[in-house]
Amino acid sequence: MRVTEGGVDLEVPAEQTEGVEASVFYNPRQELNRDLTIATLRAYREREPRAESYLDAMTASGARGVRAAADGWEVSCCDRNPKAVELAQENLERNDCAATVVRRDANAVMHESRFDVIDLDPYGTPMPFADAAFANCRHLVCVTATDTAPLCGAHFQSGIRSYSAVPRNTDYHAEMGVRILLSALARTAARYDVGVTPLLTHASSHYVRTYLELEERATAADAALEELGYLSHCEDCLYREAQSGLIAEPLETCPDCGSDRLLVAGPVWLGAVRDRAFVDAVREQVTEEFGTAEKARELLETLAAELDEPTHYDQHKLCKRWGLPANAMDAFLADLREAGYDASRTHYGGTTFKTDASVGEIRDATEANLTD
Repeated sequence: MRVTEGGVDLEVPAEQTEGVEASVFYNPRQELNRDLTIATLRAYREREPRAESYLDAMTASGARGVRAAADGWEVSCCDRNPKAVELAQENLERNDCAATVVRRDANAVMHESRFDVIDLDPYGTPMPFADAAFANCRHLVCVTATDTAPLCGAHFQSGIRSYSAVPRNTDYHAEMGVRILLSALARTAARYDVGVTPLLTHASSHYVRTYLELEERATAADAALEELGYLSHCEDCLYREAQSGLIAEPLETCPDCGSDRLLVAGPVWLGAVRDRAFVDAVREQVTEEFGTAEKARELLETLAAELDEPTHYDQHKLCKRWGLPANAMDAFLADLREAGYDASRTHYGGTTFKTDASVGEIRDATEANLTD
């Protein structure tokens, strides 16, 4: 079928309706991902003018590579599927775009050539491609992970195997996925004396997407590893605590309720998952030809204001648990701020929020305002 996306015309496989993936995959639900990719590439080109070459490492129909080429990047596309290579080339020609398209394994291409920007958008986990990317990228690695169940701990053993970390299935499962992924990528990069800085990261729909700026110095790798640590989570009262470092010293009992039903996750990334100024710059690059322009701007606005706390809460779930009425989110957050705590919305959902208050302090602030 023919689609128009971000100002380019694409011939793509019709969407599958019976749970069977096409041999050349195109996912219309990833349009937000691709729109934000182009906006990020634009913002990054201003940040790092030396960045010119871009590898679309799993090109499929070529949608991402064609859009990058149309935006002025020196693009290379690769795929192991001969039908994908043929379709990507046709889509480039359809839009009068020039790019190198090869039928190769992505790891082989990355090990043979260096690129300024490498984009990994596989089906499932990106980890089989992470070593080659960090060893051979100069500036920016863009990564999508669609295996959210392993990342967030719903498929526990699979998460351990894929990410060499212990994920836990908690109320903040989307954020768990974000921080397990960033931890695994930071540890992979560090093996090559490369440090990573997350410029933009979001969990949307069924995937996690992150953009990591690289610094090729051992001390930068060490600094990235210092952002790792562990999360302890009480299954009874929802207390959670972050602990920095690669050696876990788990809590034996919950400091709030005394329960011994504690989950420990990690190593996870405990630092910021985005650069606020860069997110603002990306937002400025979202233009009207993007089909998801309004949604992308709203997402980026929320991300820019989001606190750096490594977990989030859901207001409705907390209030239901406590048998309390849930007021409007803006009023709820204002109550927390009035009580002396930082608080912000999160991009994970309309009723999710972050705060530096403990779960007990959140309840106290909520109950206090109900009695006023």
